[in-house]
Amino acid sequence: MIVKVILDEDFSNYKKPSMLIGFPHCSFKCDSDYGCQVCQNSTLASMKDIYISTDEIVKRYVNNNLTTAIVCGGLEPFDTYYSLMCLVCKIREVSNDDIIIYTGYDVDEILDEINELSKYPNIIVKFGRFRPYSIKCYDNLLGVWLASDNQYAERIS
Repeated sequence: MIVKVILDEDFSNYKKPSMLIGFPHCSFKCDSDYGCQVCQNSTLASMKDIYISTDEIVKRYVNNNLTTAIVCGGLEPFDTYYSLMCLVCKIREVSNDDIIIYTGYDVDEILDEINELSKYPNIIVKFGRFRPYSIKCYDNLLGVWLASDNQYAERIS
């Protein structure tokens, strides 16, 4: 699996201590919507790729007594959907902890993928593109502030 970032302990993207995995690709929908670069995660695109097996990610997660969730974040997890599904499947072999997926897509753009992911327990998806100059909003499910008031999290399973 290719990732841009892997943090064994993250406290800023979910209300529980989490492992953060930064996925490696994005179609930069937010930039396209505004006709200029607005992406908060664009610097990740130029970071060096990290090659790590899903087995190694699972091993690191299971062996960390502090973390109780996994956050899949930017760039865009749904732009490497096969890798995302492989990771979810491997995690579900050993744990039913929350898996949170941050996406810039709206639910109707990835409905087939959401339906497939909803077959697994404890999946939360944060939907919505970043909108510059928008008012940030607090998401009760995630327990964090989101950058734009159109963004929201939903437990899909």
